[in-house]
Amino acid sequence: MGDEYPVVRGAAVQASPVFMDREATTEKACALIREAGSNGARIIAFPEGFIPAHPIWFHFHSGTDAHATKLSVELFKNSVEIPGREVDALCEAAGEAEAYVVVGMCEKTPGTFGTMYNTQLFIGPDGSILGKHQKLVPTVGERLVHRPGGPETFGSFMTDFGPISGLMCGENSNPLAIFALTAENTRVHVMAWPNHFPKISVPMADVALTMAKSFAQMSKAFVLSAAGIVDDRMRSMLSDRPDDLDFLSREDVGGGSVIVAPDTRILAGPLGGNAEGIIYADMDFEIGVRMKLRHDLAGHYNRPDVFRLLVNRTPAGLLETYDEGFDGLKIEGEPKTQPGYIPQLPSPEPS
Repeated sequence: MGDEYPVVRGAAVQASPVFMDREATTEKACALIREAGSNGARIIAFPEGFIPAHPIWFHFHSGTDAHATKLSVELFKNSVEIPGREVDALCEAAGEAEAYVVVGMCEKTPGTFGTMYNTQLFIGPDGSILGKHQKLVPTVGERLVHRPGGPETFGSFMTDFGPISGLMCGENSNPLAIFALTAENTRVHVMAWPNHFPKISVPMADVALTMAKSFAQMSKAFVLSAAGIVDDRMRSMLSDRPDDLDFLSREDVGGGSVIVAPDTRILAGPLGGNAEGIIYADMDFEIGVRMKLRHDLAGHYNRPDVFRLLVNRTPAGLLETYDEGFDGLKIEGEPKTQPGYIPQLPSPEPS
């Protein structure tokens, strides 16, 4: 009879946060998780920085602007600690929905002032935390409030139906990140996008669709691409300039959530930039088998004797203390390592 491959319902959430309100946005996220779960979704994807917001004010204000500084302080005050009360609520909702959930959030380090990460939190259908991915390189204005993510947070997570992965915004165009996740045999990939791009950019929905199809073509995975949108509360808090408000009201500025199959067919979406909702698609994993028989870049359609990629997942210690010489090295909060250590790629075996 042979193996059988499941059909799994995926969901991509397109919504605005309750801007700069951590508790209210968490409550909204939990309601959306329960709604998607009641409609049969087993994997639920959220936009980038959904709780409590993405720092999109830098599209309109300089980093030293008083208004931008005020919003950045509010971002920190409303950011999420992992673990914490908001995470507990999200885990409870995921358990009730019996679904895997990937939520974008601004994460802060407990006990610090100002240190934040752009994070995707992965939650299992039993309500447990599978792990998190922190954006490795913050993009444009994000660099003013987000620290680069830890290398230990990069990679896929195992589920009942195989590995799933996630990247945020510009990370989804990083060829090495895509190759690494393809080599880990990801079967479902979550792309998370902010509420909009800067005024000078190509519309976000166009870029997101290109990236979703590209990732699906290379990895042969299903792609759940979840984008944010802008609501009236966000507009009023971001700017009072007429040209900014006109830009934020345009249909083509935000949104574009879409679900793409491994053969690059669009299964659901794209949603328009002013539409809040959830899109669904039944993902037949046998499509991935068919497509990998043609091109398996993690297997027969590659040449490891020609192309190899090194991924370093060793976290770097921020604070180092020395007792007596090098042998007494202690790195606070991290395992004992040697400073300046660079993992060496093994030499190819002789043919």
